[in-house]
Amino acid sequence: MSLTGGIILFAVIWFMVFFMVLPIKLKTQGDVDEIVPGTHAGAPHEAHLGAKVKITTGVAIVLWAIIAGILLSGMITLEDIDFFGRLRR
Repeated sequence: MSLTGGIILFAVIWFMVFFMVLPIKLKTQGDVDEIVPGTHAGAPHEAHLGAKVKITTGVAIVLWAIIAGILLSGMITLEDIDFFGRLRR
């Protein structure tokens, strides 16, 4: 895996984890009955984005280390996932 591949893998993992963490502990304006005029009742009242970014980064680092370790060790290679034989050299 190259440096660019590692960065892209981390970015993909980070965003996947971030979208899974976003709805956790979400309080909407409709839940707390404080709807700001001109906004939807489902708009976040307290999003806690700072904490969610920190949690996401920690989880993404752990997952990235596991996946990168597996890929770099050779346990899973490109030939293992080449089901149609298009990448054979």
